[in-house]
Amino acid sequence: MAKKTVADVDVANQRVLMRVDFNVPLDDACNITDDNRIQMALPTIRSVLDRGGRLILMSHLGRPKGDPDKDRKLSLKPCAQRLGELLNRKVTMAPDCIGPEVAKAAGALQNGECLLLENLRFHRAEQIKHKDAEADPDTKARKEAFARQLADLADVYVNDAFGTCHREDASMYTVPRLMDPKPRVIGFLVEKELRFLGEALADPARPFVAILGGAKVSDKIGVIEALLKTVDKLLIGGAMAYTLSASNGGKVGKSLCERDKLEEAKRLLDMGGDKLLRPVDSVVAVDIKEGIETQVAQRGEIPDDLEALDIGPETTKQYCQIIEGAKTIVWNGPMGVFETPPFDRGTNAVAEAVAKATDDGAVSIIGGGDSASAIEQAGLTDRMSHISTGGGASLEFLEGKPFRSLEVIEDA
Repeated sequence: MAKKTVADVDVANQRVLMRVDFNVPLDDACNITDDNRIQMALPTIRSVLDRGGRLILMSHLGRPKGDPDKDRKLSLKPCAQRLGELLNRKVTMAPDCIGPEVAKAAGALQNGECLLLENLRFHRAEQIKHKDAEADPDTKARKEAFARQLADLADVYVNDAFGTCHREDASMYTVPRLMDPKPRVIGFLVEKELRFLGEALADPARPFVAILGGAKVSDKIGVIEALLKTVDKLLIGGAMAYTLSASNGGKVGKSLCERDKLEEAKRLLDMGGDKLLRPVDSVVAVDIKEGIETQVAQRGEIPDDLEALDIGPETTKQYCQIIEGAKTIVWNGPMGVFETPPFDRGTNAVAEAVAKATDDGAVSIIGGGDSASAIEQAGLTDRMSHISTGGGASLEFLEGKPFRSLEVIEDA
């Protein structure tokens, strides 16, 4: 999926509309508690500003509900302040993302100046689904009218928001479509994501090991099917292991289990064969509490009054041996309730094994979300090849789903 990047465009004297992902966590006082997503966008932002571009940034933040008092806490103003500190230059905050005042502010930008638009999701038209727009002319017109105001702000479009590339929001799909034939390119962050994920699927160094955790099999049916076609081993952790176990008649106690997905889970087991590995034992307890008494239960033998909350010691040993011998590793989802000790041991051990394999030359790709949090919690971020900024987007990419937001970007 070779796409033109911001480096392929002469941005001097040009108004550049860049979609970024500043969906950062905020505390009750609206202070940013983790600015990683802003930091990740800096290379593309600096490239535009340093080359004399007039930069207009747009992003969403949280899930506004249309309540003025509550939504005010989802303003992007803290992001403008933090970005200004990181860039050591003024970042102007727009009063909205569309409208006459915004158009005036965008038009007044000088070379090397930066304007951050207000939260895109303050306008419901941003998230109108493509299928809904196509089904109803009025809905489509509303989405396109919103997108047109954004598109008219600039001469160049840049997509550097991988975390929302799997969505067809107005800012991701409709805006660049309406800007054709103006330049429509990707930023360096999206370029990096596509390179790592694309190479992992297209031509992985072997052995290729995928690690999938998480609560629900139903969330990952498609990606399991897709990965089984390419990986050498697929290691399963998290609560979805117990839906797989129950589908084979195993006792899972009080463990999370999708009883309505047992038939589907059995089909995946049959499809996976020797490639698909499940926990042979689990750490179980009566509740999720730090320091609580635990036991180890064998697969399919979890007592009725206990819940499986982590992979067991034998599973951990087996998984780590496989991981340490891998040359390509894709990991999405923790092995257990890693936020609460002692149920973090399996996830931490797997994280250390991935880091060791990476030290030995393997390519490791961490699929965002809880996996990225677990890596950070373990202090191993710097020992991974690539940590994706988009958990949902990386899963859909691995599943092979098309990204319409990238289809409207110019090919390299």
